[in-house]
Amino acid sequence: MQQLLPLAEKIGAILKDRRETIGTAESTTGGLVSAALLSVPGASVYFVAGSVVYTLKARRAILDVQDAAFAHIKSVTEEGALILARVALQRFGTTWSISEIGASGPTGNRYGDAAGHSCIAIAGPVERSITVETGSPDRIANMRTFSAAALNLLLQSLTP
Repeated sequence: MQQLLPLAEKIGAILKDRRETIGTAESTTGGLVSAALLSVPGASVYFVAGSVVYTLKARRAILDVQDAAFAHIKSVTEEGALILARVALQRFGTTWSISEIGASGPTGNRYGDAAGHSCIAIAGPVERSITVETGSPDRIANMRTFSAAALNLLLQSLTP
């Protein structure tokens, strides 16, 4: 969390100052992005909701994203991450949302992605997405790297 907290503090200050809100849809980060954002005092002003949609069942139940939304794309892509971010934005009624989907390790996921692969997206006034490849099977290190990348992408999206 030490790497994530300074990013979350900057993000929290911007969101509070602008009176904007955020929600999350996380997979392989396992809630670390939400935890970092919530660690900032006064987070209740900007943090509306966080979800860990680690399985298809959770994605359906929590976000109401049906399989048809991914019928013509591979789930773990920037396009797939954007779908989740857009749905979270709408479902939580926030100004911003952030989503992450990938394979943290030590092995790949059921979609054929190798460990160390993640796609992250931001939805809101600006939409952005990135792919992160660590090439590492280290689950904990990947989760931290993916979370830092997600917060960095959000910070870049918030600042011109």
